[in-house]
Amino acid sequence: MSADRRQRGKRSLKAWMLMGAGLLGVPALAAEEPTRKVTDETGRTIEVPARIERIVSLAPNLTEIIYALGLEARLVGVTTLCDFPPQAQAKPKVGDVINPSLEKVLELKPNLVLGTTAGNRRETVEALERLGVPLYGIDPRSVRGILDSIRHVAELAGAPQAARDPTARLEARLAALEERRSPSRPRVLFIIWLEPLVTIGRDTFLNDVLDRAGAQSATVDLEPSWPRLSLEEVIERDPDYLVLPHSDSLAASLARLSPQDPWRRLRAVEQNRIIWVDDAVLRPGPRIVDTIEELARALHPETTREVRAWK
Repeated sequence: MSADRRQRGKRSLKAWMLMGAGLLGVPALAAEEPTRKVTDETGRTIEVPARIERIVSLAPNLTEIIYALGLEARLVGVTTLCDFPPQAQAKPKVGDVINPSLEKVLELKPNLVLGTTAGNRRETVEALERLGVPLYGIDPRSVRGILDSIRHVAELAGAPQAARDPTARLEARLAALEERRSPSRPRVLFIIWLEPLVTIGRDTFLNDVLDRAGAQSATVDLEPSWPRLSLEEVIERDPDYLVLPHSDSLAASLARLSPQDPWRRLRAVEQNRIIWVDDAVLRPGPRIVDTIEELARALHPETTREVRAWK
Protein backbone atom coordinates (compact mmCIF):
# COMPACT_ATOMS: atom_id res chain seq x y z
CA MET A 1 0.00 0.00 0.00
CA SER A 2 1.39 3.44 -0.94
CA ALA A 3 2.07 6.17 1.61
CA ASP A 4 -0.68 8.28 -0.01
CA ARG A 5 -3.24 5.50 0.43
CA ARG A 6 -2.19 4.92 4.04
CA GLN A 7 -2.51 8.63 4.70
CA ARG A 8 -5.97 8.79 3.12
CA GLY A 9 -7.00 5.87 5.29
CA LYS A 10 -5.80 7.65 8.44
CA ARG A 11 -7.62 10.83 7.44
CA SER A 12 -10.80 8.81 6.87
CA LEU A 13 -10.39 7.11 10.25
CA LYS A 14 -10.20 10.48 11.98
CA ALA A 15 -13.10 11.80 9.91
CA TRP A 16 -15.46 9.03 11.03
CA MET A 17 -14.62 9.81 14.66
CA LEU A 18 -15.55 13.45 14.12
CA MET A 19 -18.89 12.68 12.45
CA GLY A 20 -20.52 10.84 15.35
CA ALA A 21 -24.31 10.80 15.26
CA GLY A 22 -26.99 9.26 17.49
CA LEU A 23 -28.13 5.80 16.43
CA LEU A 24 -31.84 5.47 15.93
CA GLY A 25 -34.12 2.56 16.67
CA VAL A 26 -34.33 -0.50 14.44
CA PRO A 27 -37.61 -2.40 14.13
CA ALA A 28 -38.17 -6.08 14.80
CA LEU A 29 -36.89 -8.61 12.29
CA ALA A 30 -39.20 -9.49 9.47
CA ALA A 31 -37.89 -13.05 9.31
CA GLU A 32 -39.82 -15.86 10.97
CA GLU A 33 -36.89 -17.13 13.01
CA PRO A 34 -36.93 -16.95 16.84
CA THR A 35 -35.92 -13.56 18.17
CA ARG A 36 -35.00 -11.90 21.45
CA LYS A 37 -34.97 -8.33 22.67
CA VAL A 38 -31.75 -6.63 23.77
CA THR A 39 -30.82 -3.11 24.80
CA ASP A 40 -27.79 -1.61 23.12
CA GLU A 41 -25.35 0.95 24.53
CA THR A 42 -27.40 3.87 23.26
CA GLY A 43 -30.37 2.72 25.34
CA ARG A 44 -32.41 1.38 22.42
CA THR A 45 -34.31 -1.88 22.69
CA ILE A 46 -33.98 -3.87 19.49
CA GLU A 47 -35.02 -7.31 18.33
CA VAL A 48 -32.29 -9.67 17.15
CA PRO A 49 -32.20 -13.34 16.13
CA ALA A 50 -31.93 -15.92 18.88
CA ARG A 51 -28.82 -17.18 17.06
CA ILE A 52 -26.53 -14.63 15.44
CA GLU A 53 -24.45 -16.23 12.71
CA ARG A 54 -23.80 -13.48 10.12
CA ILE A 55 -22.38 -10.16 11.34
CA VAL A 56 -21.44 -7.05 9.39
CA SER A 57 -19.15 -4.58 11.16
CA LEU A 58 -19.42 -0.89 10.27
CA ALA A 59 -16.27 0.29 12.08
CA PRO A 60 -12.66 -0.85 12.59
CA ASN A 61 -12.90 -1.06 16.39
CA LEU A 62 -15.91 -3.37 16.12
CA THR A 63 -14.03 -5.65 13.75
CA GLU A 64 -11.12 -5.77 16.20
CA ILE A 65 -13.50 -6.69 19.02
CA ILE A 66 -14.93 -9.59 17.01
CA TYR A 67 -11.46 -10.96 16.30
CA ALA A 68 -10.40 -10.53 19.93
CA LEU A 69 -13.40 -12.67 20.89
CA GLY A 70 -12.51 -15.38 18.37
CA LEU A 71 -15.83 -14.87 16.55
CA GLU A 72 -14.37 -13.95 13.16
CA ALA A 73 -16.02 -16.97 11.48
CA ARG A 74 -19.33 -15.16 11.93
CA LEU A 75 -18.01 -11.92 10.44
CA VAL A 76 -19.23 -11.71 6.84
CA GLY A 77 -18.53 -8.06 6.05
CA VAL A 78 -16.32 -5.15 7.13
CA THR A 79 -15.46 -1.62 6.03
CA THR A 80 -12.51 -0.55 3.91
CA LEU A 81 -10.85 0.84 7.05
CA CYS A 82 -10.97 -2.49 8.89
CA ASP A 83 -7.28 -3.35 8.52
CA PHE A 84 -6.50 -5.03 11.85
CA PRO A 85 -5.82 -7.80 12.43
CA PRO A 86 -4.36 -8.21 8.92
CA GLN A 87 -6.65 -11.14 8.09
CA ALA A 88 -9.64 -8.80 8.41
CA GLN A 89 -8.60 -7.26 5.11
CA ALA A 90 -9.65 -10.47 3.35
CA LYS A 91 -13.27 -10.11 4.47
CA PRO A 92 -15.85 -8.76 1.97
CA LYS A 93 -16.03 -4.96 2.02
CA VAL A 94 -19.22 -2.91 2.36
CA GLY A 95 -17.59 0.48 1.75
CA ASP A 96 -16.25 3.03 4.18
CA VAL A 97 -17.49 3.88 7.66
CA ILE A 98 -19.26 7.09 6.77
CA ASN A 99 -20.90 5.89 3.54
CA PRO A 100 -21.22 2.09 3.49
CA SER A 101 -23.03 0.54 0.56
CA LEU A 102 -26.43 -0.69 1.71
CA GLU A 103 -26.61 -2.88 -1.38
CA LYS A 104 -23.39 -4.65 -0.38
CA VAL A 105 -24.61 -5.01 3.19
CA LEU A 106 -27.81 -6.70 2.00
CA GLU A 107 -25.91 -8.97 -0.41
CA LEU A 108 -24.10 -10.44 2.60
CA LYS A 109 -27.43 -11.37 4.26
CA PRO A 110 -26.44 -10.34 7.81
CA ASN A 111 -28.72 -11.08 10.72
CA LEU A 112 -26.89 -8.42 12.74
CA VAL A 113 -25.04 -5.20 11.94
CA LEU A 114 -22.72 -3.66 14.52
CA GLY A 115 -22.50 0.13 14.48
CA THR A 116 -21.05 2.95 16.53
CA THR A 117 -22.17 6.42 17.53
CA ALA A 118 -18.67 7.61 16.61
CA GLY A 119 -18.84 7.47 12.85
CA ASN A 120 -21.95 5.83 11.44
CA ARG A 121 -24.33 8.37 9.99
CA ARG A 122 -27.94 8.77 10.97
CA GLU A 123 -28.94 8.23 7.33
CA THR A 124 -27.26 4.83 7.26
CA VAL A 125 -29.07 3.68 10.38
CA GLU A 126 -32.43 4.96 9.14
CA ALA A 127 -31.96 3.09 5.87
CA LEU A 128 -31.11 -0.16 7.67
CA GLU A 129 -34.15 0.39 9.86
CA ARG A 130 -36.40 0.63 6.82
CA LEU A 131 -34.86 -2.55 5.45
CA GLY A 132 -35.52 -4.44 8.69
CA VAL A 133 -31.86 -5.13 9.43
CA PRO A 134 -31.14 -5.05 13.20
CA LEU A 135 -28.30 -2.76 14.22
CA TYR A 136 -26.68 -2.88 17.66
CA GLY A 137 -24.99 0.39 18.56
CA ILE A 138 -22.00 0.76 20.85
CA ASP A 139 -21.12 4.02 22.57
CA PRO A 140 -18.05 3.68 24.84
CA ARG A 141 -17.16 6.93 26.63
CA SER A 142 -14.35 5.51 28.80
CA VAL A 143 -11.81 2.70 28.94
CA ARG A 144 -14.20 0.82 31.21
CA GLY A 145 -16.87 1.37 28.57
CA ILE A 146 -14.62 -0.21 25.94
CA LEU A 147 -14.22 -3.35 28.07
CA ASP A 148 -17.97 -3.40 28.57
CA SER A 149 -18.45 -3.18 24.79
CA ILE A 150 -16.29 -6.28 24.36
CA ARG A 151 -18.48 -8.13 26.87
CA HIS A 152 -21.68 -6.84 25.27
CA VAL A 153 -20.69 -8.07 21.80
CA ALA A 154 -19.83 -11.49 23.24
CA GLU A 155 -23.16 -11.69 25.06
CA LEU A 156 -25.01 -10.55 21.96
CA ALA A 157 -23.37 -13.34 19.97
CA GLY A 158 -24.43 -15.87 22.59
CA ALA A 159 -20.82 -16.47 23.66
CA PRO A 160 -20.28 -14.56 26.91
CA GLN A 161 -17.40 -16.86 27.86
CA ALA A 162 -15.43 -15.58 24.85
CA ALA A 163 -14.94 -12.23 26.60
CA ARG A 164 -13.58 -13.60 29.87
CA ASP A 165 -9.92 -14.14 28.96
CA PRO A 166 -9.46 -11.06 26.74
CA THR A 167 -11.04 -8.69 29.26
CA ALA A 168 -9.24 -10.34 32.21
CA ARG A 169 -5.89 -9.74 30.51
CA LEU A 170 -6.76 -6.13 29.78
CA GLU A 171 -7.95 -5.62 33.36
CA ALA A 172 -4.65 -7.01 34.70
CA ARG A 173 -2.63 -4.64 32.56
CA LEU A 174 -4.74 -1.68 33.64
CA ALA A 175 -4.28 -2.69 37.28
CA ALA A 176 -0.50 -2.83 36.77
CA LEU A 177 -0.56 0.68 35.33
CA GLU A 178 -2.65 1.95 38.23
CA GLU A 179 -0.22 0.51 40.79
CA ARG A 180 2.70 2.30 39.15
CA ARG A 181 0.98 5.53 38.19
CA SER A 182 3.10 8.57 38.96
CA PRO A 183 1.68 11.22 41.30
CA SER A 184 2.73 13.91 38.82
CA ARG A 185 0.12 14.64 36.15
CA PRO A 186 1.40 16.75 33.26
CA ARG A 187 -1.17 18.65 31.22
CA VAL A 188 -1.51 17.18 27.73
CA LEU A 189 -3.14 18.50 24.59
CA PHE A 190 -4.29 15.59 22.44
CA ILE A 191 -4.42 16.73 18.81
CA ILE A 192 -6.62 14.67 16.49
CA TRP A 193 -6.52 17.07 13.55
CA LEU A 194 -4.29 20.07 12.93
CA GLU A 195 -6.11 22.16 10.31
CA PRO A 196 -8.63 22.90 11.71
CA LEU A 197 -7.25 22.04 15.13
CA VAL A 198 -9.47 19.36 16.67
CA THR A 199 -8.87 18.00 20.15
CA ILE A 200 -10.79 15.97 22.75
CA GLY A 201 -13.47 17.02 25.20
CA ARG A 202 -14.47 15.79 28.62
CA ASP A 203 -16.91 13.06 27.60
CA THR A 204 -14.61 10.90 25.44
CA PHE A 205 -12.72 7.67 25.98
CA LEU A 206 -9.50 9.49 25.05
CA ASN A 207 -9.86 11.73 28.10
CA ASP A 208 -9.88 8.55 30.22
CA VAL A 209 -6.89 7.19 28.26
CA LEU A 210 -4.84 10.25 29.27
CA ASP A 211 -5.96 9.96 32.88
CA ARG A 212 -4.95 6.28 33.11
CA ALA A 213 -1.59 7.08 31.51
CA GLY A 214 -0.89 9.58 34.29
CA ALA A 215 -1.78 12.81 32.52
CA GLN A 216 -4.50 15.43 32.60
CA SER A 217 -6.16 16.62 29.42
CA ALA A 218 -5.59 20.33 28.86
CA THR A 219 -9.13 20.47 27.45
CA VAL A 220 -10.96 18.48 30.12
CA ASP A 221 -13.17 21.50 30.76
CA LEU A 222 -14.65 21.47 27.24
CA GLU A 223 -18.08 19.90 26.74
CA PRO A 224 -18.08 18.88 23.04
CA SER A 225 -16.60 15.48 22.35
CA TRP A 226 -14.35 16.79 19.59
CA PRO A 227 -13.95 20.55 20.12
CA ARG A 228 -12.09 22.89 17.79
CA LEU A 229 -9.52 25.30 19.16
CA SER A 230 -7.81 28.34 17.71
CA LEU A 231 -4.04 28.56 17.96
CA GLU A 232 -4.51 31.46 20.36
CA GLU A 233 -6.55 29.22 22.67
CA VAL A 234 -3.86 26.54 22.53
CA ILE A 235 -1.17 29.08 23.40
CA GLU A 236 -3.28 30.32 26.30
CA ARG A 237 -3.63 26.77 27.66
CA ASP A 238 0.11 26.11 27.08
CA PRO A 239 0.15 22.33 27.73
CA ASP A 240 3.21 20.47 29.02
CA TYR A 241 2.99 17.92 26.20
CA LEU A 242 1.41 17.52 22.79
CA VAL A 243 0.15 14.02 21.95
CA LEU A 244 -0.65 13.14 18.36
CA PRO A 245 -1.55 9.92 16.50
CA HIS A 246 1.08 8.86 13.96
CA SER A 247 0.45 10.75 10.73
CA ASP A 248 2.80 11.76 7.94
CA SER A 249 0.85 14.96 7.31
CA LEU A 250 0.88 16.00 10.98
CA ALA A 251 4.59 15.29 11.26
CA ALA A 252 5.31 17.26 8.09
CA SER A 253 3.27 20.22 9.33
CA LEU A 254 5.21 20.38 12.59
CA ALA A 255 8.54 19.92 10.80
CA ARG A 256 7.80 22.95 8.64
CA LEU A 257 7.38 25.34 11.57
CA SER A 258 9.49 28.44 11.10
CA PRO A 259 11.43 29.95 14.04
CA GLN A 260 8.82 32.72 14.14
CA ASP A 261 5.79 30.44 14.02
CA PRO A 262 3.35 31.04 16.93
CA TRP A 263 3.47 27.31 17.70
CA ARG A 264 7.05 27.88 18.88
CA ARG A 265 5.65 29.81 21.82
CA LEU A 266 4.31 26.59 23.35
CA ARG A 267 6.46 25.02 26.05
CA ALA A 268 5.75 21.60 24.58
CA VAL A 269 7.18 22.62 21.20
CA GLU A 270 10.06 24.64 22.63
CA GLN A 271 11.13 21.71 24.84
CA ASN A 272 10.34 19.08 22.19
CA ARG A 273 7.74 17.42 24.39
CA ILE A 274 5.79 15.94 21.50
CA ILE A 275 4.61 12.34 21.83
CA TRP A 276 3.54 10.32 18.82
CA VAL A 277 1.31 7.31 19.51
CA ASP A 278 -0.01 4.55 17.29
CA ASP A 279 -3.14 5.70 15.47
CA ALA A 280 -4.95 2.69 16.98
CA VAL A 281 -5.59 5.15 19.82
CA LEU A 282 -8.47 6.47 17.72
CA ARG A 283 -10.20 3.09 17.85
CA PRO A 284 -12.08 2.30 21.07
CA GLY A 285 -11.27 -1.39 20.99
CA PRO A 286 -8.99 -4.09 22.45
CA ARG A 287 -5.74 -2.30 21.55
CA ILE A 288 -6.55 0.76 23.65
CA VAL A 289 -4.52 -0.60 26.59
CA ASP A 290 -1.47 -0.79 24.29
CA THR A 291 -1.82 2.95 23.79
CA ILE A 292 -2.21 3.67 27.50
CA GLU A 293 0.99 1.72 28.21
CA GLU A 294 2.77 3.52 25.37
CA LEU A 295 1.73 6.91 26.71
CA ALA A 296 2.58 6.02 30.30
CA ARG A 297 6.10 4.98 29.28
CA ALA A 298 6.61 8.23 27.38
CA LEU A 299 5.26 10.43 30.17
CA HIS A 300 6.63 8.52 33.18
CA PRO A 301 9.44 6.17 32.07
CA GLU A 302 10.71 5.85 35.64
CA THR A 303 7.51 4.16 36.83
CA THR A 304 6.54 1.91 33.92
CA ARG A 305 9.55 -0.30 33.16
CA GLU A 306 7.82 -3.53 34.25
CA VAL A 307 4.35 -2.93 32.86
CA ARG A 308 4.87 -5.16 29.79
CA ALA A 309 5.45 -8.18 32.03
CA TRP A 310 1.70 -8.22 32.68
CA LYS A 311 0.78 -8.89 29.05
